[in-house]
Amino acid sequence: TENEGNGLMSIAFPRLHIVIAGIEKIIPSIEDLDLFWPLLATHGTGQQVTAYNSIISGSRFDGEPDGPGDMYVVLIDNGRTKLLAKEQQRNALSCIRCGACLNGCPIYRSIGGHAYGTPYSGPIGAVITPHMRGLEEWNHLSFASTLCGKCTEVCPVKIPLHNLLLQNRKDAVEEGYSTTSWKRGMMVSKRMFMSRYMMDIAGPVTKNFLIRQFAGKLWGERRELPKVAPKSFKQLYNEEFRED
Repeated sequence: TENEGNGLMSIAFPRLHIVIAGIEKIIPSIEDLDLFWPLLATHGTGQQVTAYNSIISGSRFDGEPDGPGDMYVVLIDNGRTKLLAKEQQRNALSCIRCGACLNGCPIYRSIGGHAYGTPYSGPIGAVITPHMRGLEEWNHLSFASTLCGKCTEVCPVKIPLHNLLLQNRKDAVEEGYSTTSWKRGMMVSKRMFMSRYMMDIAGPVTKNFLIRQFAGKLWGERRELPKVAPKSFKQLYNEEFRED
């Protein structure tokens, strides 16, 4: 299923057709296409169905002018069975790769897909990559989320993505991948963010200066650092609704 027609060209001219797909791409039977076929188009591109759709049954038969002489299907595991063994995270293998969760995610919209460092970006990538590539090295992706739940809300196959991100965080902590400095940093941040007084000690100019000093190098030069608003929500609320 596609919109450009490249798939038709790639199977019409080559003599050898090699299909590489993850094991989660297999559906129970061809009768299930009436569900999956329009589902991907609707949530991926907003169409009822994509422009080009092909059912490839294999290599060409004798007398047929087009199609490959040989066809091979290579199914990739690459950590997927490990994910399948997880009681909760296995739900992520139901993903149809429509990209709806990426479009709805505020983190993805801010940092882009390349910042994830993996082919699977966005909320779904943050869920599955730590299990496919190793939780020790990739658990940080699950912490790059506001847990707003927008990804879960827009998912057409109802994967509870924000809950799975929380489960990944829990697994990372239980397996000892959370460092002492990280725990202390989170403890200090929690106390500060839960205190309006501490949040208001420094003005926006000071806050923006501190952000540039401590987060500038980590953020990189290709994107503009977010800036603290001149007035907080509390200040705006008090100005608008405070009693005379």
